[in-house]
Amino acid sequence: MNRTTLGQTGISVSVLCLGTMTWGTQNSEAEGHVQMDMALDHGIDFWDTAEMYPVNPVAVETIGRTEEIIGSWFRKTGRRSEVVLATKMAGKGGKARDGEPITPASIRRALEASLRRLNTDHVDLYQFHWPNRGSYHFRQIWDYDPSQQDRAETLQHMQDCLGTLADLVTEGRIRAFGLSNETVWGMAEWLRLAEAGAGPRAASVQNEYSLLCRYFDSDLAELAVNEDVTLLAYSPLAAGLLTGKYAPDVTPEGSRRSRTPDLGGRIAPRVWDAIAAYVDLARVQGMDPAQMAIAWILTRPFPVIPILGATSEAQLRTAIGAADLVLAPELLTAIGRIHRAHPMPY
Repeated sequence: MNRTTLGQTGISVSVLCLGTMTWGTQNSEAEGHVQMDMALDHGIDFWDTAEMYPVNPVAVETIGRTEEIIGSWFRKTGRRSEVVLATKMAGKGGKARDGEPITPASIRRALEASLRRLNTDHVDLYQFHWPNRGSYHFRQIWDYDPSQQDRAETLQHMQDCLGTLADLVTEGRIRAFGLSNETVWGMAEWLRLAEAGAGPRAASVQNEYSLLCRYFDSDLAELAVNEDVTLLAYSPLAAGLLTGKYAPDVTPEGSRRSRTPDLGGRIAPRVWDAIAAYVDLARVQGMDPAQMAIAWILTRPFPVIPILGATSEAQLRTAIGAADLVLAPELLTAIGRIHRAHPMPY
């Protein structure tokens, strides 16, 4: 497994990240343990979770269960030191902690609770799951309106949080800081304040990115390159759509779509033609569509690590195989043509 460095932290990680968000709903504790074993056996030592996991659906009664499953694996195996562990605290309006916003006090409460569940004394990368002020992610772009944001309030919030994060780094509770579902302006301000001495520099941003969701390709890509911020690409298979297993009238039993029929807003009128084009291209090339979609992300001209989510050993094994797949220039050109024909289908 090839390796890369997370932002400017000096932390070495595998070029693929193990996602965990189905453990506790679609996957049992035992199945989560099998996936962790498999990931390390294949050199994937970078794992991502969140206090609000599992999903499908997110429910108050299951919040924290995924972290508990990871913690039980650490307890059983004693292999915590072999893993670069990332988790996230939920923000305003979520189901965790009664939907309280991110504040200096809630950062400490959320982190301490995660550490207990994870059975560890530190998190390698601590992330804010989404900003208090909201963002255009999760299909919110269609009605996105930032006009009511209070700039001074937001910047004071960022500065206050960075101060707490700096203390947590000094205390050894976290090694690095990252963001998720952020915007270009938000990332730029977090970085500016860090450079002014307010606290740790954001090493990464965890945003959705796939052949079907390419918001990152413009301004955020430029920021990532020039500021050395790593994209942690979640939903690299567009919640399974890019595997080719779904059709308008086909939903495999036990799949994510069987629990979330619209796949979080990804089922839209134009999506099926785009999926068919990418899946057909992969099959003509003799490739697995899922592997092609993940391998394509690894070719992007900015620092990026795909997060692999799987509900079976077979799915995880297929996804891991993308690390060794080389996409020819002609194939990349064909992918570009499809993107121009079917841009942002949801």
